[in-house]
Amino acid sequence: MKKRLLAAAAPAVLATLALSGTAAMTISTAHAASDTAYDGIFAQPSTLPFQAPDFTKIRDTDWQPAIEAGIAQKRAEMKAIADNPEAPTFENTLVAMQRAGVLYDRVYNVFGQLTSAATNDTLDAIDTAVSPQISSMQDDIYLDPKLFARVKAVHDSAAGKALTGEDAMLLKTEYAKFVHRGALLSAAKKAELKAMNTQISKLETEFAQQLTQANNAHAVVFDSAEELAGLTEGQIASAAKRAKEEGKPGKYVLPLINFTQQPVLASLTNRDSRRRVFEESINRASSGDEFDTTGIVTKLATLRAKKAELLGQPNFGTFQMYDRMINTPEKAMTFMSGFTPALRTTQDREAALLLDAAKADGVTTLQPWDWTYYAEKVRKAKYDLDESAIKPYFEVYNVLENGVFYAASQTYGLSFKRRTDIPVYHETMRVYEVTDKDGSALGLFYFDPFSRPSKRGGAWMNNFVEQSDLLGNTPVIANTLNIDPPAEGEPALASWDNVTTMFHEFGHALHGFFASQTYPALSGTNTARDFVEFPSQFNENFATVPEVLAHYAKHYETGAPLPEGTIDKINAASKFNQSVGFGETLEAAMLDIKWHTLSPQEAAQDPMAFEKQALYSMGLRSDLIPPRYRTPYFRHIWDNGYASGYYSYIWTELLAHDGWDWVAKHGGMTRANGDHIRASFLGQGHSKDLDVLYRDFTGHDPQIGPMLEARGLSEK
Repeated sequence: MKKRLLAAAAPAVLATLALSGTAAMTISTAHAASDTAYDGIFAQPSTLPFQAPDFTKIRDTDWQPAIEAGIAQKRAEMKAIADNPEAPTFENTLVAMQRAGVLYDRVYNVFGQLTSAATNDTLDAIDTAVSPQISSMQDDIYLDPKLFARVKAVHDSAAGKALTGEDAMLLKTEYAKFVHRGALLSAAKKAELKAMNTQISKLETEFAQQLTQANNAHAVVFDSAEELAGLTEGQIASAAKRAKEEGKPGKYVLPLINFTQQPVLASLTNRDSRRRVFEESINRASSGDEFDTTGIVTKLATLRAKKAELLGQPNFGTFQMYDRMINTPEKAMTFMSGFTPALRTTQDREAALLLDAAKADGVTTLQPWDWTYYAEKVRKAKYDLDESAIKPYFEVYNVLENGVFYAASQTYGLSFKRRTDIPVYHETMRVYEVTDKDGSALGLFYFDPFSRPSKRGGAWMNNFVEQSDLLGNTPVIANTLNIDPPAEGEPALASWDNVTTMFHEFGHALHGFFASQTYPALSGTNTARDFVEFPSQFNENFATVPEVLAHYAKHYETGAPLPEGTIDKINAASKFNQSVGFGETLEAAMLDIKWHTLSPQEAAQDPMAFEKQALYSMGLRSDLIPPRYRTPYFRHIWDNGYASGYYSYIWTELLAHDGWDWVAKHGGMTRANGDHIRASFLGQGHSKDLDVLYRDFTGHDPQIGPMLEARGLSEK
């Protein structure tokens, strides 16, 4: 999931409601002034269904004035709340703040998606220009002494302490957010913090843009199809098409995805081709590269450490984790370190097994670019599972409509209707209207499946419009993936990993669609990093439910079902190669924590030297199995908001396996269980403490056993 573009959009007039006296007059005047100054396309909500963005009318030149107008309007609205002469109340302060910023949210929710999924030089330049303005706006809001005084007065009052339900949670989380962002600092330290935050924002944007350029620049160019032996005809044709589009006719281009290990490494039979792909991947954006990000990393890590120090925290990790289920770096490292003994034993055993397989090809020393190739060979021999042979059973749109949607229909009673009248920002996208079990509209769903040079790597969910009863908003949600696009005239086929990713991202979407919160700050996916990935990982389980699998896993040409026993082989094979499957993620998560527990002096050291030492200290086989993301291309932690939070994928996997264990023990995929899932956590946003939501669902605290068993790391 990307940096969270999850703020709500609503008609500007709503911001004046439920405020009394001078406050209402002041905010209304602020709106009038803003509306006079800005009359562009975003001045009013979209007239399309559910306020969906009208991409047919938006031009690149529309963005900057709209964002800057939104920033100005939100500043005016927050100032009006701070200056309200009436005594602070929950309604005229906390609720009023939830109504503020509708123009900004309306614009930036869409802009943030485009800069991630369909960017260009103009959008990148605008992003560079507005990012520090946004950072400054946020600082001026959360460091405003008058505004914080009102929030604190409500927080400390008898009326505030008597609040219940969502009202109490909103007050609790907003007060904590003000304190976390420096509201208790002196004026001088606030000024210093603002300057730091502006620098950090600029650097994060610079890192993101530079890495996108590095990914494109390091796409691997081959001179002949023979060098791509082992890939399918469709993959080779797609590589030729990519080369032609990039002005290299007659050649073949394999683009890089975000991860260190590239999927093609499992298939390329030419060892030198594998080496070239791997080395381009692992060396991108590193020292000496044209798009080297290591200098940015040093500055970011140092600034973050100084920021934590300024705020009285021992390190940035501790600062970041204040609102998490696992709330200190030490607890996160203890949790993760518990896996390393069994994992190291597995890595040594599997390395020996793969070397034995490689010796048949004359390979005497296993290299990192050999691992996935020989792992796939052993997998095929051991489990009779050929990934290329099963892809024809996973046509992308069929998986979506007859798999992902079908599971949601059977479990939660949802229905889906394709809308061809809703504009999109890329021709390969699809849009669907989502209807609830009672026939009411849940919102719109956008699906953007294929990779392209203008899209960053990975997969994510975002909101164009976020649910809020207060603002009268219905969700408009997108899932974005990076599946290899099909060659012209060929079907769009998904790997098994793509299939599970589609179910994963739709779990985020369900979290957003089922939101039924009053306040946008508590709605849907607006939860802590180490909870937000739980609904998505939990939803992956539906991919292998026999009834669901039988409904979507059909050959795209013949309609034949997936051969009997294949899913058993997939499940069995999933426990093989945990050396990479789990090891690279664990290494990346621990590397993240190690980066963000440094002092400012320690953070200033050479990034690659630090990474080498950090990986060595883990006691895993990082020489053969590098982390899923190395420091120079670890976008999650340097730009996407996962700093000190990448461990959350592992923690929420634990929650997902334990949660699915509850489902399995209570009858499986039934409507009754669907209602319970929705009522206990999937529709609850952050309306309760997160550990309470989990206990509401399962009846117990998280247990590690189901995950160890699923990963093949238990002693059973």
